[in-house]
Amino acid sequence: MNTMLTLGIDPGTASTGYGLITEKNGKLVFVDYGVIYTSTTESSQGRLRIIYNELKRLIKDYKPQIVAIEKVFFGKNVKTAISVGAARGMTLLAAAEGKIQVAEYTPLEVKIAITGYGRADKKQIQAMVKQLLGLSFLPKPDDAADALAIAICHQHSCKLTSL
Repeated sequence: MNTMLTLGIDPGTASTGYGLITEKNGKLVFVDYGVIYTSTTESSQGRLRIIYNELKRLIKDYKPQIVAIEKVFFGKNVKTAISVGAARGMTLLAAAEGKIQVAEYTPLEVKIAITGYGRADKKQIQAMVKQLLGLSFLPKPDDAADALAIAICHQHSCKLTSL
């Protein structure tokens, strides 16, 4: 069975979380994770350029087969949704340039896949990501833990669709 390296992305202009996982012998395996930070002193274009360049570097270095990303949802703050959408755009562009397939999941789909509960909070997500990946540490910050959760959601989704 081929192992699939999944790059999970939790997009944001101030910080974009990323998480890489694969699967070996039916078990999820942690590869790497982190956050791409941008400074408020940068212009919005400069911040997007930083995100785009870092995502291109991650794709070049790790060569994932798939990029799993959180879908934008319009909550209470439209301004935040628009900036998240811009960071998502950089992710989609970097994936397209790398000829990498993209899978998209809503926050609800991710929460249900990770915890079985659609209203799980950040601490519950982190705890389940730690458990599912067999980590000795709690993945932090939230953006990085969420990116790992999105990657795990994709791996679970692939298993379900291949049944």
